[in-house]
Amino acid sequence: MPGMVVFGRRWGIASDDLVFPGAFELFIRIIWWIGIMVLYTIHKGRFDCTGGAVLHSYLVVLLVLLAAIILSQCAIVYVSAQGTITNPGPRRSIPLLVCIRFVLYLPEIVWACLGAMWVSDNSRSCEPAEVAAVIGAVIASWIILFFTGIGVLIVFDPLGSLRRSAAVYEPGSRDLESSDSTQLLSTARSLAERVWESRLRLLCCCLPQDDSNRAAFSSIAQLVSGFFSDTDLVPSDIAAGLALLHQEQDKVEQSRDPDEVVTHSPSSPIREDLQTELERAAHCMRFAAAAYGWPLYVYSNPLTGVFKLSGDCCRNRSAEYDIVGGDHLGCHFTSILQSTGLQYRDFIHISFHNQIYEIPFYVALDHKKEAVLVAVRGTLSFRDVLTDLSADCENLPIEGVTGTCYAHKGITQAATYIHKKLINDGILNQAFTIAPEYRLVITGHSLGAGTASVLAILLRSAFPTLQCYAFSPPGGLLSKALAEYSKEFVVSVVLGKDLVPRLSIPNMEDLKRRILKMVSNCNKPKYRILLHGCWYEMFGGEPDDFPTEMDNRREEQLGQPLLGEQSLLLHRSPSYQSLDSEESPSHVTHLPLYLPGRILHITEEGSRRRPCFSPVRYRAEWSSETSFCSILISPRMLTDHMPDVVLRALQSLTEDRPFSLCPSSLSNSHLNVI
Repeated sequence: MPGMVVFGRRWGIASDDLVFPGAFELFIRIIWWIGIMVLYTIHKGRFDCTGGAVLHSYLVVLLVLLAAIILSQCAIVYVSAQGTITNPGPRRSIPLLVCIRFVLYLPEIVWACLGAMWVSDNSRSCEPAEVAAVIGAVIASWIILFFTGIGVLIVFDPLGSLRRSAAVYEPGSRDLESSDSTQLLSTARSLAERVWESRLRLLCCCLPQDDSNRAAFSSIAQLVSGFFSDTDLVPSDIAAGLALLHQEQDKVEQSRDPDEVVTHSPSSPIREDLQTELERAAHCMRFAAAAYGWPLYVYSNPLTGVFKLSGDCCRNRSAEYDIVGGDHLGCHFTSILQSTGLQYRDFIHISFHNQIYEIPFYVALDHKKEAVLVAVRGTLSFRDVLTDLSADCENLPIEGVTGTCYAHKGITQAATYIHKKLINDGILNQAFTIAPEYRLVITGHSLGAGTASVLAILLRSAFPTLQCYAFSPPGGLLSKALAEYSKEFVVSVVLGKDLVPRLSIPNMEDLKRRILKMVSNCNKPKYRILLHGCWYEMFGGEPDDFPTEMDNRREEQLGQPLLGEQSLLLHRSPSYQSLDSEESPSHVTHLPLYLPGRILHITEEGSRRRPCFSPVRYRAEWSSETSFCSILISPRMLTDHMPDVVLRALQSLTEDRPFSLCPSSLSNSHLNVI
């Protein structure tokens, strides 16, 4: 930090990022040098054939060249390991060493080309063993050069041109208050948006490039480029900050009284018995998980799933498939039948049509609970990811709701699409014609949970008794007014330290601020932070109490260049106006969004040191949205989001049957409890 400047441009790595890749290449080069030395020693007296002298010379020069490369690589690894993230002074010679290393690549490429030519032209009369040794050396040279080229492409930063960014980063421009300074920053942001939009189009090249998709790409590119526009963080800085932040959070959690119970918030009223809600949630979660189709079914049943589906997947059901769309082989529908236990006649409509803002769902009659059930699928494709990332706010006026009403743009668009299908195509009319006494229940997981919640809000006026069960919904979903309104009919279920319910733009801004503060205050080399962080994530242990030499640094000091290099932040970055405090930034750049409905939080009981494969017991508590105002770093932050894990946790609570799960997550006993 900041990005290393070499060859007249800024790159996507810092000067302390060369320890691990350099050590890996050094290991490969040493093994290769030893192997060639052994081959040369064995075959050095056998190159007496025509052209053998050329092959002999090739090996000798290659040994010398490899020795020079090894020495330069040792210097790079040693120097890169010096200093700290924010103190690159001891690494000021890295750009020169990288240039020297690049110069050594040129003769290596030339020598590899000559070796390929000599082997093909001068090896006919030589012994096969000697020729094979030289061929192996030539092939190894090209393999290493190829992967080196791939590495250069990975760390290449298209925004790293110093000509474009010099005016933005130079000290004189930081003091500009005129329109010229604003124009410079606007130009940089516009360029970043174009780069991110090009990346999205490349990743989603298989999607049709129509107007709606292009609009989605542009919106997402604007959001992502804006998020990273005020920092000079490289990916390894973020990884180190996350490792430090996780250990810091664990230290705070270990120091908290495990029996502490916080009085519940009035925003989480006691409406129904907790156990009754858990049983209803466990029942609905089966339908929400089933909406994922055969991928989740096979994942959850790795030994038997394929065999159970194979018999019915490709069967001709032309007469039955009038209600099913987008499931050409029938595997999705078969897995839904297996997961829910329903019969074909219980389904009203099934759609696996999937585009940006258009996600799969199905409508069925749940006779056990006397409900017309609408289940919406969560994220399972690139199109769904783009819907997730369209996180701008969109107005969602609802009659009878006082206050500002807005919601997540992509999810609102998806809910509007399903709403039109249900109403305009007469799907709900058909369902309630068959079962007029049933009530409407809407459910979903992840993206499906957010869509189900917004859909429930849209349908509430027409179906006043509807209920919605949202499992692991996105955190940045509804405005405060809509979140309060949804408490009457929506129940959100969150497991453990699940990342997604805590994921919102303000929370991400806060996470960025905290990461920067952690890496700015730590006085350990980055490679040590990453090594200990990997060990801690994989094997546990005690959080490392990294001493800091910059605890008393103020905001104005963080804005100064570090030993002649650029500042960590662009001038007047709103995300970091209070780095010396624990408070959130006073300048809010995005509207706050909240989880829908009443929040039922499921956490693991017992010690974090629970032995592997020992029974897991859960506790369920009513919580409030304030418990999800920050992102918690944990190895379980992603696995706790998986639908099969959520379903097993709910079944464990309702059936009083603990099951094994390893590694354990940390118990969040500080939550608001009823």
